[in-house]
Amino acid sequence: MLRTFVVLGRSHSVTEAAERLRLKQPTVSSALKRLEDRLGKRLIDRSPGHFRLTEAGELLFREAIEIQGAILRLGTLMRDVVDEVRGHVEICVASHVVCPLFDETLRRFHERHPAATLSFRVSSSKDALEAVMARRASMALCLVRKRNPKLEYARLFREFFGLFCGPTHPLFGLNGLTRADLAGQTAVSFVTDRLEDALRPVTLMRADLDVVDRTVGTSANLEEVRRMIIAGLGIGPMPVHVVRRDLEDGLLWQLPPYDNLPAIDVHVVWNPSAKMNRAETALLDMLLEQIRQVPIEARTYI
Repeated sequence: MLRTFVVLGRSHSVTEAAERLRLKQPTVSSALKRLEDRLGKRLIDRSPGHFRLTEAGELLFREAIEIQGAILRLGTLMRDVVDEVRGHVEICVASHVVCPLFDETLRRFHERHPAATLSFRVSSSKDALEAVMARRASMALCLVRKRNPKLEYARLFREFFGLFCGPTHPLFGLNGLTRADLAGQTAVSFVTDRLEDALRPVTLMRADLDVVDRTVGTSANLEEVRRMIIAGLGIGPMPVHVVRRDLEDGLLWQLPPYDNLPAIDVHVVWNPSAKMNRAETALLDMLLEQIRQVPIEARTYI
């Protein structure tokens, strides 16, 4: 019933939840009713055109995600009892995280623990944090806007965002551009480029340049934002150090402002209540030790 409820909490209707679970709608409705009867609480407000978790439902949803994550990890923990040297590390990472310090840590980790395995899942920062909270991932490398007190955070590196356009854009290749030249231009950006989200500094920069109201495309994936910029849909923000090769190859052109660019921090995030296997613990410890030893100035990429 809890598994069904977690899917209901992520859906917009009982029908949608049934499709995700590959069950019939009456089966899902019956499971929800049994759960509500068992708890003596109404968990979902549902009526024509209305489907939303109640306050009790929100509380149960958060707890059920943690329970589900703990159950999913039992297999990993049992394998460690048999063979403690071998372990798997699941890392959720925001798209196109470029961090030499992390790459060097991975090299050292593999050198010391060649039997350990790793997998990377690229997702939005929001989904990455949810996966760590639900214990579906060992750790996340992502942007953070609001900290969850149940998670732990360490700043991995700092990057700076500039604005760019593609080869077919009318501003491409022009020197001596000013902020005024960008006013009214169409824009593309990340879904987190909002005042209440992780890329708030980028939003403020675009607002100052009057390129907020004409956003024609968004994505949670850096490669897709890059695609839209190169295709000429509009100007867009990108981490300067990530697109350096694109600038050299003539695929992107940097636009004003050139100084005082917004700084964005990328964090490593983990769940301290999760029972980690030896491989997960070893990689996290190595990464945190590198962060402690290397000053932030050396982890700031421009």
